[in-house]
Amino acid sequence: MFDSLSDRLTGALKDLRGKGRLSDADIDATAREIRLALLEADVALPVVRTFIDRIKTRAKGAEVSGALNPAQQVVKIVNEELVGILGGETRRLTLAKTPPTVIMLAGLQGAGKTTLAGKL
Repeated sequence: MFDSLSDRLTGALKDLRGKGRLSDADIDATAREIRLALLEADVALPVVRTFIDRIKTRAKGAEVSGALNPAQQVVKIVNEELVGILGGETRRLTLAKTPPTVIMLAGLQGAGKTTLAGKL
């Protein structure tokens, strides 16, 4: 599932890379592709709406228009928003003072829970 989502996001942002200036239509088309990729990956609709609105707001703002390469700036915005929506920062795993440490793994079928448990 994550491979498919990654491929779709890469494809959506690839169209921007060759452009020197971005129009509102370019940003809207990219946002539409990102929205479809997220919805096909079963991301909740309210989360997708918020995410796309934030990307559009930031991409149409002065932060992109003043950049040397606007396409790279949009890729950076999408990356920052994805990191923010997924929790923001990496958290350290705190182990119990006396073993065993109980860890709950949750995810979709085929997401790699068993493999991760084996690595832990």
